[in-house]
Amino acid sequence: FLDRDGVINHEKENDYINSWDEFIFYPGTVDAIRRFSILFHRIIVVTNQRGVGKGVTALKDLEQIHRNMREEIMMAGGRIDAVYYCPDLDNSSHHRKPNPGMGLQALKDYPDIDLSRCIMVGNTFSDMEFGRNLGMNTILLKTTMPQVNIHDNRIDAVYDSLLSFADQLLAN
Repeated sequence: FLDRDGVINHEKENDYINSWDEFIFYPGTVDAIRRFSILFHRIIVVTNQRGVGKGVTALKDLEQIHRNMREEIMMAGGRIDAVYYCPDLDNSSHHRKPNPGMGLQALKDYPDIDLSRCIMVGNTFSDMEFGRNLGMNTILLKTTMPQVNIHDNRIDAVYDSLLSFADQLLAN
């Protein structure tokens, strides 16, 4: 399971990615996902997208971002099996991370997923709590949070980027 903004692409500080023109992959991310496609049975993106709920990001633009993101990854030999997003404004929404709704929807759509064998890769504690709420291992990327307590019990491991995590997996 991968978060999107701050993991796959550069996050806009205090703003939203509203169009494909604003979506910029982190260096090496497409290659990392290509490698994950060899290693993992499923690759699922789970992303809070409050900008849609606020009316700042048009739903058609969000869908285009996800379509183009998946196409670029596919052209590089990788894949993303599904993208789940939550436009809800209320933090108590069942689908808004750290709540488990998007993960449970993925489990319903892909019953072959074994959450105890899954990894949640994110750049926030909300992502780590989402993973923990579903019984997953958690990887925190320091892309937007370079100073992090690596001994925090919500985190199993910390990496600089998705590519550095992929490199470590392949080395093992």
